[in-house]
Amino acid sequence: MSQQNTNKPAATDTTSVTPRATNYPQWYLDVIKRGDLAENSPVRGCMVIKPHGYAIWEKMQRELDDRFKATGHVNAYFPLFIPLSFLTKEEQHAAGFAKECAVVTHHRLKSVNGEVVVDPESKLDEPLVIRPTSETIIWAQYKNWIQSYRDLPILINQWANVVRWELRTRLFLRTTEFLWQEGHTAHATEAEAVEETARMLDVYADFAENVAAVPVIKGRKTPGERFAGALDTLCIEGLMQDGKALQMGTSHYLGQNFAKSSDVTFLSKEGKREYVYATSWGVSTRLVGALIMTHSDDNGLVLPPKLAPIHVVVIPIFKTDAEKALVLEEATKVAAELKSQGLAVKLDDRDGIMPGAKYYEWEAKGVPLRIEVGPKDLEKGSLCLVRRFVLEKEGETEQELRKRRKTFVPRMEAIASIKPTLDTMQRELFERARVFRTKRSRVINTMEEFESYFAKDGGGFAWVHWAGNHEQEDEMAKRFETTIRCIPFPDQIPEEAKGEGKCILTGQPSTQRVIMARAY
Repeated sequence: MSQQNTNKPAATDTTSVTPRATNYPQWYLDVIKRGDLAENSPVRGCMVIKPHGYAIWEKMQRELDDRFKATGHVNAYFPLFIPLSFLTKEEQHAAGFAKECAVVTHHRLKSVNGEVVVDPESKLDEPLVIRPTSETIIWAQYKNWIQSYRDLPILINQWANVVRWELRTRLFLRTTEFLWQEGHTAHATEAEAVEETARMLDVYADFAENVAAVPVIKGRKTPGERFAGALDTLCIEGLMQDGKALQMGTSHYLGQNFAKSSDVTFLSKEGKREYVYATSWGVSTRLVGALIMTHSDDNGLVLPPKLAPIHVVVIPIFKTDAEKALVLEEATKVAAELKSQGLAVKLDDRDGIMPGAKYYEWEAKGVPLRIEVGPKDLEKGSLCLVRRFVLEKEGETEQELRKRRKTFVPRMEAIASIKPTLDTMQRELFERARVFRTKRSRVINTMEEFESYFAKDGGGFAWVHWAGNHEQEDEMAKRFETTIRCIPFPDQIPEEAKGEGKCILTGQPSTQRVIMARAY
């Protein structure tokens, strides 16, 4: 008898997921744990990204990096440490990050009576800030690279880690150290820099919607919400399943602020010495959190196929050693045929683990498709296909939904159907998220409606007229825990939200809606 029938549990944690409707924050953490994505580290606020979680981030990197290079950008790397004097050159920038900076003041330890302590004699002449972002040190280098208009534009991206000393942390969404990319470009004219800022926001929006399957609203931040040191900040905002907004990417027009603080000038075509115009833009491992909160369910992680590290898992099912030999031969052939199509395939032929435990594990990890191969399938010349996700029907029970996820298909037809099925899942995940966002978006014209929306109806995207200042934004935040997520671009505004009106707080005339929401 084969070891397939032993009761040894799956290798990953199999604790149940707290229902979203019961406790959404705990549900989020449970999905991460069951999906084996990440865990807290011994350092407060920092996380260990486990192989499956990092594989998702690698897929994101490849997709984004290809888009950056297609728009003319190249990758480079700059130091982790920034001299304190660099950070303080741009006043707004320094003030914006001051409370989040981790600072290195000494460079050596020593042993004193068997105890390891900081060597007081190793104090640095100038403290070093562990980068919260890299504008200041990059522009110190650009000063050496830029002499003439012929040296422009500079289009550089960096994949790196940064540190921001956060008080409240949550895996992927907000951690003390996180991974990201940061683009930093230099231009001869304001028009070029403004165009670059918009172009990179479009790159982010394309990735979010066509790869991550997360619908987003494009817009600009209010002056009070801009990146520290920027003249303009553009953003994409997604809506998570609990009705909270998530800022998924930002692109900043920096004007000449950093060029002036670092004295970066160039000789123009007209022979005049001018300051360079700049942009910066970035997304981070927060995108993994966006995937979890947009698509996952009470059974664990759900991944859009374009970001799934494994597209298909093939699971052999048998009882006897004779069945094992036949089933494994077929499962191996199926896996090989799918790999030849360019798909990422896992043959789970581990001994000592029941098939049900394997189903549970791969479902929790969000693998889009499962193929079960058993003796009866061999006899019938068919394969059992199980989709991780299908669009729900109104009034459908969980049991009915699970039944629809499972189909038995003739072998040749099944092999040919995998790629089209994955494409369908990708489209349906985006469509489900888009429909959800529509249901949780509301055009609101009075404070009474606004209060009721967030106090009684759960909230979401509130399209409201606004003519207030930064202090009045703070007033709304204190009263309702909401912020202005963005001032949407005109082409992002639904028809029912267009037109003039009155500010929801002050009653002053307003020409355009903003999106207010509770947010991460």
